[in-house]
Amino acid sequence: MSTLNAAEVRRLTQELLAANPPATTDRTAFLRARFDAGLAWVHYPVGLGGLDAPRSLQTVVDAELTAAGAPENDPRRIGIGLGMAAPTILAYGTDEQKRRFLRPLWVGEEVWCQLFSEPGAGSDLAALGTRAVREGDTWVVDGQKVWTSSAHVARWAILIARTDPGLPKHQGITYFVCDMTDPGVEVRPLRQITGEAEFNEVFLSGVRIPDAQRLGAVGEGWRVAQTTLMNERVSIGGSRIPREGGMIGPVAKTWRERPGLRTHDLHQRLLTLWVDAEVARLTGERLRQQLVAGQPGPEGSGMKLAFARLNQEISGLEVELLGEEGLLYQDWTMRRPELVDFTGRDAGYRYLRSKGNSIEGGTSEVLLNIVAERVLGLPTEPRNDKDVAWKDLAR
Repeated sequence: MSTLNAAEVRRLTQELLAANPPATTDRTAFLRARFDAGLAWVHYPVGLGGLDAPRSLQTVVDAELTAAGAPENDPRRIGIGLGMAAPTILAYGTDEQKRRFLRPLWVGEEVWCQLFSEPGAGSDLAALGTRAVREGDTWVVDGQKVWTSSAHVARWAILIARTDPGLPKHQGITYFVCDMTDPGVEVRPLRQITGEAEFNEVFLSGVRIPDAQRLGAVGEGWRVAQTTLMNERVSIGGSRIPREGGMIGPVAKTWRERPGLRTHDLHQRLLTLWVDAEVARLTGERLRQQLVAGQPGPEGSGMKLAFARLNQEISGLEVELLGEEGLLYQDWTMRRPELVDFTGRDAGYRYLRSKGNSIEGGTSEVLLNIVAERVLGLPTEPRNDKDVAWKDLAR
């Protein structure tokens, strides 16, 4: 770990700005220069967008760049790459893989998606059946994935597939990086209750993936995937937001601006949810402080649980508060957004879209088990299939 302090990081940031004035520098060129200066994610190694410095110093960099009007890398658009693919590549990738993927990922030149869930393996992800068969230095992949955000715009995907059906389901899985432009990759839209098609189903038919695009050892895919999943839950439920950020903001604004909508019951419910949202926000801050010392743990599952519950309860209150007006949904169209966007949308949209929050990124039922077993230390549920070969499981 570097011994850099805040003053030194601030000096490096000012040097970046002096050499690449945001007002006259092309956006992509600036982001590349920021990565090369180690100011993309300061806790990453030198040469990979970081300074090998404490994660807490990132706030110093971000504050200086924001004050200077420097461009962002549009983190919402590339959230899967930043929050899930990058930490997994950093933990398990070869030096060549890190050099190839991390820079264009962070800059936003290449969008990523996640090929994990399947029609018969969602909550029980380890039951996945997508097959990867080795032919020399290449793996031939066949199967179907589902609920894949951004697959229609992604260049790369993180993929887990079964490489040995003769082993129990948590074994015999291997983790790959899949080129979404390769022959045999077909992306089909899934229309949602909101009218959009943000999600996709992906069919893999004889897709050939070089062994050089494998992350981790053969058969160790489940262990690699745990890194992805833990980071995913933190990125969904533990993102930094200001007070009254997120879903609670629009409801509180409506409450203040339209006193005619108020009732005593709604007032009490809003107060309760406001406090819950603030507790979740502060808990997220504490979780990020813990991340300074290492990788995310199972606590991220608790944050994601709270995120889903609060979004659904708050959006439900908002619709009830607005009455008939809350049922309006102005932009019901078959859109293909790159990523979900709750901002600037109707209350009806937020209400409908929040229903997916308890499914995506791990169902609430699975996360409750994780919190019970790994955070609270309660006994694990009986698992009769733990030592049975995957090929012998009833499906």
